[in-house]
Amino acid sequence: MLGTFQQSHLRIEIDASASAIARSLLHPSELQKWLPQQLSPGLPEKLHEGLTFTSSLGFVSIEHHVEVASDRCLRMLLSGGIDGFHEWYWGDGWVQSRLEGVSLLPLNLGQTVSLWRLKEFLAASKEPQPQ
Repeated sequence: MLGTFQQSHLRIEIDASASAIARSLLHPSELQKWLPQQLSPGLPEKLHEGLTFTSSLGFVSIEHHVEVASDRCLRMLLSGGIDGFHEWYWGDGWVQSRLEGVSLLPLNLGQTVSLWRLKEFLAASKEPQPQ
């Protein structure tokens, strides 16, 4: 694999419940609404352990193999445009992302943009509170 080894660990506060964050990360139909990558067609309703799928960002394709998919964690092995792994952990009001791998892509920038887009998506889709 061409590129350099990179690692990025980010944690942000999000005004959303753990279940809302889980839906946004584990359901491809929701994931596709905020993730700046195209996902391969024919994905199941929810990501699960053992699932392999491809995402693309322009001409770069990344294969994702889901190792862990639970109500508070998502871990995927990556190959292709990134050779490494991506872990997500979350709870009520926060999400944490850890990305490590060899790539020509600027992983920290991509991870930052993804977290910002997730935060904006959850803020926009938050149901108004009754008064």
